[in-house]
Amino acid sequence: MGLKEDLQTDPACHPRACAIQSELYCRFNFKPLDLQPDCLLKNNYNEDKCRKEVDALYECCNAFYEKNGDQASVVSCPKASLLRLKMKQRASGS
Repeated sequence: MGLKEDLQTDPACHPRACAIQSELYCRFNFKPLDLQPDCLLKNNYNEDKCRKEVDALYECCNAFYEKNGDQASVVSCPKASLLRLKMKQRASGS
């Protein structure tokens, strides 16, 4: 799926969150063929190896807040202010 499609899922950005850590919700609400083994499980919970998936989630969440405003909320994303802090930290390598 692309960004546009991931923003339209219910809840928004959830396929990207599921790519990082599959929850029971993911397994029952998306076709099994849509799900790859989640990144954290596949990499022995080494978050550094899931950077691409986390960046993709943050991209989607940022687009969600740009579209809906910082007061919007969705279970798949951190609050807007925390998201921006985390994105800034990742960009600076912190």
